Amino acid sequence: MKEDEFLKLDNQLCFALYAASRVLTKLYGPFLAKLNLTYPQYLVMLVLWEHETLSVSDIGRLLYLDSGTLTPLLKRLEAAGLITRNRLPTDERKVMVALTPQGSAMKQQAASVPMELFCRSGLTVEEFQAIKQNVTTLLERMNEDVHPPDQCADTAGESKIPDR
Repeated sequence: MKEDEFLKLDNQLCFALYAASRVLTKLYGPFLAKLNLTYPQYLVMLVLWEHETLSVSDIGRLLYLDSGTLTPLLKRLEAAGLITRNRLPTDERKVMVALTPQGSAMKQQAASVPMELFCRSGLTVEEFQAIKQNVTTLLERMNEDVHPPDQCADTAGESKIPDR
């Protein structure tokens, strides 16, 4: 691929992921409105339904969110009566987040949301799983930072990035 081809929008993986993410988030809207949750709040509830109690730092790590983004989300979920936040008596720097009975009960109401979105995707189960696995692999590799930039060029200085 020629160097100027890299600058075309159609050749940007980041744009395809960004646009797909925006469309998916928008599709969640009507389902989450019934639960009175925003998409980021829904993500917090997902990890809490899975783990019941987590530290703020663990929630941030699982959702790739910093505390500045996470804290306002948690405050709104607490004000809605869905979670509690308590400092550990043994280490006041650590804040634990737990579901309230109301937050736990919401899990049942939200159970149909993933299937609704899967059905809207038009994908087969195999296609869905393959995309999910590929995006997860990309996320993990990008976070590992194991591929220095010099590995993207072969010995002749040609790009190893394939044509789309």
